Amino acid sequence: MKQNNTITPSNIAGTAGKIISLPLILIAVAGLAISSAKQIDTGKRGIRTWWGEITSKEPLSEGLYFYVPVAGNIVEYDCKTQLYAETFATYTKDMQTADINIAINYSLDPNGVVDLHRKIGSTYEQKVLFPAISGGVKDVIGKWDAASLVENRDKAAKQILENLSKELSNSHILLESVAIRNIDYSDTFERSIEAKVVAKQKAEEAKNRTVEVQEEAKQKVLSAEAEAKSMQIRAEALAQNKSLVSYEAVQKWDGKLPVNIYGSAPIPFINAVK
Repeated sequence: MKQNNTITPSNIAGTAGKIISLPLILIAVAGLAISSAKQIDTGKRGIRTWWGEITSKEPLSEGLYFYVPVAGNIVEYDCKTQLYAETFATYTKDMQTADINIAINYSLDPNGVVDLHRKIGSTYEQKVLFPAISGGVKDVIGKWDAASLVENRDKAAKQILENLSKELSNSHILLESVAIRNIDYSDTFERSIEAKVVAKQKAEEAKNRTVEVQEEAKQKVLSAEAEAKSMQIRAEALAQNKSLVSYEAVQKWDGKLPVNIYGSAPIPFINAVK
């Protein structure tokens, strides 16, 4: 039986369909391959999941990884240092309202992200970190009087860091530093603090001046005592040795004889050499 090689419109359509479908298939395969690749950048870690269940025993380090789309996934966690800055309205120990602006540097323990994902999930900041910071700041600020807090903000920040580090240690969140950047009280209270500072400065200046005056008086007393002692020693010496009178006169004489000598004027002494 002879094969029919006659070209018909239906044959042309079928051949064209096969030619067109091949590139589409290749594009679809390429797209599938691209969508199933995950690049984990420096400072980050990844966790493999399968239908939402964790399959990673250890976090994935930096590199390129592939996974099956839809069923599989790679959840990424940023372990680099991050900054959280916020202003909290709270009260001091003496019930003064205060707006405390806090800056906190924190990061994730790279080796603990699997446990973090299992216990808390990727929304750990909203669930654990931010509420802990809010409570920790208010707790420490509430232990300081308003005026003392201004002078001891570094100590208060250190207390916040220590307390939060203990609280968040089981969540694999590492606090690196805490800084109280600004403390804002009511205008009335700030004016009262300023007045106290000025009064303290004036009191310190007065104290320093008192010490200075006392020191000056002390030096004068010592000088007078020294002069009196000197005069006493000289008087005793003169009483014991009359020739010292002439010696003292010679010490004070400028070496000039008077031009005119009157009847009542003393005659300059001249020791004759025998």
